[in-house]
Parts: sequence; C-alpha cells; structure tokens
Amino acid sequence: MQGDLITLCLAGDVMLGRGVDQILPHPGDPALAETYVRDARSYVELAEVANGPLPRPVDFSWPWGDTLRLLDRAASDAVVLNLETSVTRSDDFAPGKAIHYRMHPANLPCLTAARPDVCVLANNHILDFGRRGLAETLDALAGAGIASAGAGHDADAARRPAIVPVKGGRRILVHSFGMPSSGIPSSWAAAVDRSGIDYVAEASDAAAAAVVTRIRQVKRPGDIVIASIHWGSNWGYSVPSDQVRFAHALVDGGADVVHGHSSHHPRPLELYRGKLIVYGCGDLVNDYEGISGYENYRDDLRLLYSLSLEPRTGGLRELRITPFQTRRMRLRKASAKDCQWLQDRLGRISRGFGSRIAYDPDGILTLGVDGSPVQNGARPA
Repeated sequence: MQGDLITLCLAGDVMLGRGVDQILPHPGDPALAETYVRDARSYVELAEVANGPLPRPVDFSWPWGDTLRLLDRAASDAVVLNLETSVTRSDDFAPGKAIHYRMHPANLPCLTAARPDVCVLANNHILDFGRRGLAETLDALAGAGIASAGAGHDADAARRPAIVPVKGGRRILVHSFGMPSSGIPSSWAAAVDRSGIDYVAEASDAAAAAVVTRIRQVKRPGDIVIASIHWGSNWGYSVPSDQVRFAHALVDGGADVVHGHSSHHPRPLELYRGKLIVYGCGDLVNDYEGISGYENYRDDLRLLYSLSLEPRTGGLRELRITPFQTRRMRLRKASAKDCQWLQDRLGRISRGFGSRIAYDPDGILTLGVDGSPVQNGARPA
C-alpha cells in the first residue's frame, strides 16, 4: 500500500487466444470455426500488413510491452483483469458462437508475466471450448497461483469472490458476474450440479438486490469490494439507464468500485457517492490489429486504470489512467496526440455523469468532478 491508501490496477478484456497465442513460444492448434477466417495465423498476418513484420516466436512478455514497467512501478495491492480466453487444449468449440478464444496452457507464462492477482472469468468467451475447457482453465490459473472469480465447478464456486489480503488485516474482495447483453449464453450459467459462470439475467432492481445480499454476506469492516461486470455491446458510448441504476444500487449496497467491461473501447466514468464506476474499461490485449470497420472508436488505444482508495470508506482518492497503443501485437505508451484525443473523447462521453478528464503532460489522464480533481478525499457526485 502507498501510505494508508489501498491501490488497485484495473484492466478490461485480455484476449490471449487466437492470433496472440500463435506468436507465443507454444502455439496451439490454429484451426478456427469462424465463418470467414479458418486459421488463427491469419490474424497475425493482418497485424503484419497493418504495421510490419512480427518476430516469431516472441517472448512471453511481448504482448504486454510497456505496461509491465507501469505495473512494476505501481506495485498495486491488487491487479484485476478480465481474462477473456480459455486456457485449454480442448477442441470442443461451443456451438452457435461466431468467435472462440483459446490459449495453449504452455503459454500461460504470458499471463503470469503481468502478475495479475485476480482474473475475472464471467464473460462470453470463457466457455468457448466447453466445460472441459473451463475446467482446464480453472486448473491452470490455480496452478499458477492466480485467483479467479465468476466461474467455477458449481454455482457456489462461481459466486464466491476472490480474496486478496492486504496490510492491516484488510481484504480486497472481487465479485465477478456476466449478463446476456454481452453475448453470454444462458446455458453457460453455473448450477448446483453444473460448472459455469455467475450469470445475472438482467440489470434489474431485483438482480441488483440479490448481488448486494451476497456482497453483504462476506464483506467485513475495512474490506474493499470490487463488483466486476461483463455487460453491454461491443461498440458505442451510450450507457443504458438500467445499467446506471444497477451500478448505483451496487454502490448503495456496499460495492466500492464497479469494474465494467465488454466494450472494445472505453465507456464513461462516474464518481457516485465517492465511489468509482467504470462502465466499460475497453480492451487491453487482443489480436484485432488490422481489422477494419470501427476506426472512429480508436480501439487501437488501450487503458490501464490505477486507483487509490481511502481504506476506511473505500472512497476514491485518485484515478490515474495510462493510455497505450497496440502496434505489432505489442502495447506501447500512446503519443501525446493520442492521449489528448482520449482526453477529449472520454471527457465528452463522461460529461453527462458529472466527470471531467484532465491530461497531464507526463501522459496520464486523471478524473475530476465538476471541474475539480479527485484528491484528499473523494467528492460525492
């Protein structure tokens, strides 16, 4: 911890399968069940056409690029990311899905290179290779000493939060669940006698109340609770009113941070009752480089969110957002011009939530409320 503060690093979707898996030292079977692309190496070729040749194989740290220096320097109490890839040798392609992500288990050191404390798994790709693939993923993460949340061998395990102990006897609790608005099939829901994910069918008041009940059952004084939600469409900046109400209800019920993800680009930020809500973190690692069609969203720009929280209340003291850009399937610090573009875009889409985004010349974006920075105690929205 930095002084008496609790520090977190949050990331959105991390997709280490498909093209990323193919450039690593132990590529798995490249066969795909997609309509137009049947070989995962085609995604590597698209990236090379866009930005130049890639060495193959790359070392395990390659996809993370400059993010590793930031993670080392931050030394956060917990690093939490959404792992949107099965770690498996399974060939059980989930039927009815257009895209499937898997990484060969021998490439797991690529994930551990970033030293995540918690991988949230309640998303629309973690069962891309069936329940056998999920079981292998859970075993791989456990074997690497990485906590997971949001998926398990039964409903109780899927709903159990990941726990990260921190100094002073405090804990960081990470609850993970996913909704159908992100493309999760209802059949993936865990049950008493079936593995799967913690599936929340809708962003309703009743569903929020059920999640709050679970939060209150395990939260102790001094705990920090992260509610990590996979929800919403891949593209677009608007946040449906039911998602806003749902996020607010979680904070009202005891969540200290709402960690939203699914969109391939960032969505608005809100400070509600002094607690941070990220409606969509955007992707961090994937193989989309060279795929055209959504250039206006600048999904080549990726963000890491560094939070400092007041341990007694869980209120946000500071948010620092570091922009990166993907090139040759590797993340590098974004240019000043791109950081300023992000400041403008994030500022415009977050303005309706009372949030202001500032740009520091060292390449960091910060959050303010109604023109004031968040520091020395969070201001309620």
